[in-house]
Amino acid sequence: MKPFWLYRVAAVLLLLFSAGHTVGFRKTKPEWGIDAIVNAMKTTSFDVNGFPRTYWDFYVGFGLFVSLLLLFAALVCWQLGGLNMAALKSMPFLTWSLVICFVGVTYLSWRYFFIPPLVFSIAITVVLGLAAWSIRAAS
Repeated sequence: MKPFWLYRVAAVLLLLFSAGHTVGFRKTKPEWGIDAIVNAMKTTSFDVNGFPRTYWDFYVGFGLFVSLLLLFAALVCWQLGGLNMAALKSMPFLTWSLVICFVGVTYLSWRYFFIPPLVFSIAITVVLGLAAWSIRAAS
């Protein structure tokens, strides 16, 4: 398969991953029994370098960081999908760095999360790996 399609598929998967993460990371269910913990995270305030914050602020802030970085990765992949083969061959550090990064994301998803992020991580890693490999093989 051509890198064009692989990077465009990765971009769409990343966009869906970002949207799902943004919508879902703050949700809780009563049967988890964590209402008191979440409430404490939201109401216990402390000073951080002159700013009043809660652990919930950090949780939401870092969650939105992840969503934005996934969106940025989608934009990078979309851009890579628009480049010609000569341009792609000139940036192996970027193309393989994306693969290595998502190998790490896949591990973290397996170690700390659950099925949907793991499935997205695996799919994105495979597609990015195929794209980088197809560029290398076209030499």
